[in-house]
Amino acid sequence: MITLKSQREIEQMERSSKILADIHIGLRELIKPGIDMWEIEEYVRKVCREKNVLPLQIGVDEGNYNPFPYATCCCLNDEVAHAFPRHQILKDGDLIKVDMVLGLVEDGSVDVSKLNFDDAESMVKYQEEFRGGVADSCWAYAVGQVSDEVKNLMDVTRECLYLGIEQAKVGNRIGDIGAAIQEYAESRGYGVVRDLVGHGVGPTMHEEPMVPHYGRAGRGLRLREGMVLTIEPMINTGGWEIDHDGERGYVTLDGSLSCQYEHQFVITKDGPVILTSQGEERTY
Repeated sequence: MITLKSQREIEQMERSSKILADIHIGLRELIKPGIDMWEIEEYVRKVCREKNVLPLQIGVDEGNYNPFPYATCCCLNDEVAHAFPRHQILKDGDLIKVDMVLGLVEDGSVDVSKLNFDDAESMVKYQEEFRGGVADSCWAYAVGQVSDEVKNLMDVTRECLYLGIEQAKVGNRIGDIGAAIQEYAESRGYGVVRDLVGHGVGPTMHEEPMVPHYGRAGRGLRLREGMVLTIEPMINTGGWEIDHDGERGYVTLDGSLSCQYEHQFVITKDGPVILTSQGEERTY
């Protein structure tokens, strides 16, 4: 079922999204050659405890792993989505994508600092019962000095994100979003992942409608004021096909590099308003 969000719900998501955006800003300084990838997970958990924010990915039924055991998904180079954070040293030239879903607890019902994040089974009920402001965003980070191939992939993927968001306005259709992304990416020789898509958000993590990053303009559901969506294009330097590879999550089938950026936004009568913004758009 597709729901239009109230002003109260949108304001809740704004508050959660501000914390999530601040975490991504903090990761800009943390992520560098020589750090252990696990430090990213520890950093996110630390902020969640300090801000009384639930890391809503812990406990979710991801399909391949139930419950998912971590606050973040950390995807390296050819990894596309849902990869585990792990003890692995990042090296100069790597491309890492960090995805997370957070929920700010504002009613005092949960003291997040006392929860055992390492016990995913115990976290399931908090994930399933949370009905506050959900925030969802993924960002890509260059580790040290990266190749032109990585830089160009990051630039094209980020542009795909904003081209898609620009199409998310009242009266347009879901297909307009996907068509804008697909046309731009493929015109530059990149593959657009089809198996994983954007979605509605709030009061739960994944809701209708699904938002593909490919498609035909003028087709699909008509967009309405009050919808809150994510657009999260996963763009590959090679083909679009992916496969699942255990704790590495989804990986490109041909071993090519993959990049992802994701924002959560609300459709207003004046156009889309990005909730997870990290600053001036098309910059962050």
